[in-house]
Amino acid sequence: MKIGFIGGGNMASALIAGLAGKLAAGTDIHVVDPNADALARLNAQHGVSTSGAIDGALAACDAIVLAVKPQQMREVAAALLPQLTGAPLILSIAAGIRAADLSRWLGGYGAIVRTMPNTPALIGLGITGMVAMAGVSAAQKTAADDIMKAVGQTVWLDGEDMIDPVTAVSGSGPAYVFYFIEAMQQAAEEMGLSAEQGKQLALATFTGAAQLAAQSDEAVSLLRERVTSKGGTTYAALSSMEASGVKEKVVAAIKAAAARGRELGDELGAG
Repeated sequence: MKIGFIGGGNMASALIAGLAGKLAAGTDIHVVDPNADALARLNAQHGVSTSGAIDGALAACDAIVLAVKPQQMREVAAALLPQLTGAPLILSIAAGIRAADLSRWLGGYGAIVRTMPNTPALIGLGITGMVAMAGVSAAQKTAADDIMKAVGQTVWLDGEDMIDPVTAVSGSGPAYVFYFIEAMQQAAEEMGLSAEQGKQLALATFTGAAQLAAQSDEAVSLLRERVTSKGGTTYAALSSMEASGVKEKVVAAIKAAAARGRELGDELGAG
């Protein structure tokens, strides 16, 4: 498979690292980015071909990954349109850009898969929500799945309206986890533990609990109940959270993120 990347930033670099030598040879990957240093690094690491601007090399690609900032997408689409002669799969990882708007900017092009990865993809532990337009063939859908699985798990959605909830839960989700870890570290320090001890305890607890939940067939609620003895320390902490409405506020916050995602789609796709 020949794969092109427009954009060579962190997420594109993670995908290229996961793909090179596996799904595609490094020499079959072409990266376009105005940042010469980023291109030199990717070439040195993976043997990819590079260009500072969209060029004819993309016309030979089976799949093209759009990994640019949402605000740049319309301009990128205009420059890319003449290179779509081979009818490649277009895979967008840009937040907020709806597939219908991208298709419109590409002259009605239909072989588009919109995705929403998250930052743990940088260490191969991401999860990506994906939705295919009607013009995507079965083979192209498989190719899109293979590409995104290079950096973690994939979840296919029935409709693009589910991308905003995915963005709110998993796309923004790492920030929520970091926020809670920060709070645990702060509590540890306020109770007399060192900053390093607080960090070690919080990180190991999150990592271990997440792995326990991932490897268990039981509901997360049941796992929680098993470490919550009535009248004990965990019960005291969770009772305080419940009294403060922590769960309801977290749910409300995630719904706010989804609503903002819909607004961004409207703003970025206008015109």
